[in-house]
Amino acid sequence: MNNWRKILVSFVALLMISSSVFIPLTEDSSVEAATSYASLQNKINNIMADSRMKNATSSVTIRKASTGEVVYQHYADKGITPASSLKLLTGAAALDTLGENYRFATTVLTDGKVKNGTLNGNLYVRGQGDPTLLKNHFDNFADGLVKQGVKRVSGNLVGDDTWYDHVRLSAGILAEDEPYYYAAPISALTLSPNGDFDAGSVIVEAKPGANGKATKVTLTPVTSVLQVVNNSKTVPKGNKNTLKITRQVGTNKVIISGNAPIGTSGTKEWISVTNPTLYVLDIFKKSLTAKGITFAGSSKTVQGKTPKNAKALLSRKSMPLKELIVPFMKLSNNTHAEMLAKEMGKVKYGEGSWNAGLLVMSEYAASIGLDTSKWKFEDASGMSYSNKVTSSQLSRLLYEVRSEPWYNTYKNSLPIGGNTDRFVGGTLRNRLKVAPAKGNVLAKTGSLENIKSLAGYATTKSGETLIFTILTEDTKTSTIPVIDQIAIAITNHK
Repeated sequence: MNNWRKILVSFVALLMISSSVFIPLTEDSSVEAATSYASLQNKINNIMADSRMKNATSSVTIRKASTGEVVYQHYADKGITPASSLKLLTGAAALDTLGENYRFATTVLTDGKVKNGTLNGNLYVRGQGDPTLLKNHFDNFADGLVKQGVKRVSGNLVGDDTWYDHVRLSAGILAEDEPYYYAAPISALTLSPNGDFDAGSVIVEAKPGANGKATKVTLTPVTSVLQVVNNSKTVPKGNKNTLKITRQVGTNKVIISGNAPIGTSGTKEWISVTNPTLYVLDIFKKSLTAKGITFAGSSKTVQGKTPKNAKALLSRKSMPLKELIVPFMKLSNNTHAEMLAKEMGKVKYGEGSWNAGLLVMSEYAASIGLDTSKWKFEDASGMSYSNKVTSSQLSRLLYEVRSEPWYNTYKNSLPIGGNTDRFVGGTLRNRLKVAPAKGNVLAKTGSLENIKSLAGYATTKSGETLIFTILTEDTKTSTIPVIDQIAIAITNHK
């Protein structure tokens, strides 16, 4: 990307973010709804009188999906931190910018040639933002090289993550969150431990061993990028399980502490790595070694850029976005959100950065008539406490996307209340489990400390779809039970 364009993107993004400082509007806590919704309004007003809502700062909007008409609002223009409800905008912008059939590519290349079983040159693995790469994909790459006659590599194993910039953590990530999967560093070359696709993390599990001895620790996948310090102890049955797994901030040192009683299952954590690119290289080299491919003594494992004259040997494309958006939205995957933001920036502006990606999100919001002065966001996942949006604007987004060609894909990616299947119910699988709410609420959850939200679609008893957005903050008592009461009230409406 030309320097002038980089400067322009950065300037416009900064202007967009700085100009989005939100000044809440003062209004009555509710307005008169149409006569047919008066009973629903009264029910919600009664619910809002709950002490948990009285002690919270909140913004609520309910509107008809058919016309967009507002039938209930409570401080609808007040800016609230949305938490993961912000992903509603990220997902919409990604589908619109990238398209439902967009796939992320990963390529294995070389700047040398194979002769007598030796690849005389470097072996490159170039990432382009695929968050769904698993260990078995690198096993498949290794198999493919064997089939091409590669038995030995004379050069280096190089990881190329230059598709995105090298800013790894989004703004607002707290030090206390950095060791865990939901705050994993963002790289164009990364790896997931299983089919949830929590890219950039390793599953660390500790189980009781012999009495008085340390616990048994396993890493999935097995990797050398984490150094385990096991201070835990196996204790007799009946004792309390006090196991804790964390990573020392800024290092790859995993600390395991506490007691694991015999007869218990122990504990597990999804621990982030500090450098996803080196994580990939470690796993790939293990796959190559397992398939009998060796390296010269002088070979190194390094990060670098693939030369233009490199020849592609193998490649893989991810599932299309219309499939990837399911684990992204259902499980509220933060790394997916941030990688999608950088991908949008790369595709539209040639820059895989947060500045460029957030600019694309803001431009999409403006293109469908949203008031971007009422939105403030410094990430795409909703992790930042500085993010702000109004319930009116978020519900307007949910109304406008209904006319998009990809709307069904979008709607089907939302968690469904009470459905126990993780990839259907998602983050709502243990909520809204009783009829009529069960199966009739499709909504995105949001949760940070002292912040809870729910925004989506609910079907009434008469079959009408209502759009609802409930945002709450500034309360130490969880508002989730009250939020769910509002959703239930909507589904009970005749």
